[in-house]
Amino acid sequence: MAAKLAKALALKQKPVTLGPRFLRAFDFAAKKHAEQTRKASTIPYIAHLMGVTSLALEFGGDEDIAIAALLHDVVEDCGGAPMLKEVQRRFGSRVAKIVDGCTDSDTYPKPPWRERKENYLRHLQSADADTRLVSAADKLNNVRSILSDYREVGESVWARFNGGREGTLWYYRALLEEFLRRKPNRLIRELALAIRELEAATQPAGARSSLPRKASPSKLRR
Repeated sequence: MAAKLAKALALKQKPVTLGPRFLRAFDFAAKKHAEQTRKASTIPYIAHLMGVTSLALEFGGDEDIAIAALLHDVVEDCGGAPMLKEVQRRFGSRVAKIVDGCTDSDTYPKPPWRERKENYLRHLQSADADTRLVSAADKLNNVRSILSDYREVGESVWARFNGGREGTLWYYRALLEEFLRRKPNRLIRELALAIRELEAATQPAGARSSLPRKASPSKLRR
């Protein structure tokens, strides 16, 4: 019954139209991140932004959210606070608010890694649904990338991250716990499954998972 209801609701939803603003945002993001690659790779950074945008659209985002997903790292990595003003001028207040909400630092040099992550976790507690959607899509794309890289290069993958193995896993567990404070949706369930898979792949045999109890497999399959 629930599945039929969900299908009926989906049919009633209007398809998202991606117009000239989205194309301008894509061009803007591609140019601003043109010299950047994903960690320890030759993969253009725009690939990550496209992945996050795809997830944001897949899990219910509209055009503004898709644009914010494309631009979610532009303040942090391409100019700091002045860049946020440019985003607002070009793409509007709603997009700028989401981008700001996905930014853990807008100053150079950036504060220490742990401090930034703890501050972001506190910020996320009061973030609106739009920001949390893009943030969760970003984290899901990241976790899937880490898992893929771990399968290829093993433990050396952690050298790419300021937090190392323990810090990186702590951060994603803490993010998941925060996302689970509100009613879990399909995106958050996918994130929980990805983090569980990463933990299982990287933990010594017999070690117990540290995921929040709310993320138990039985609940995640619902």
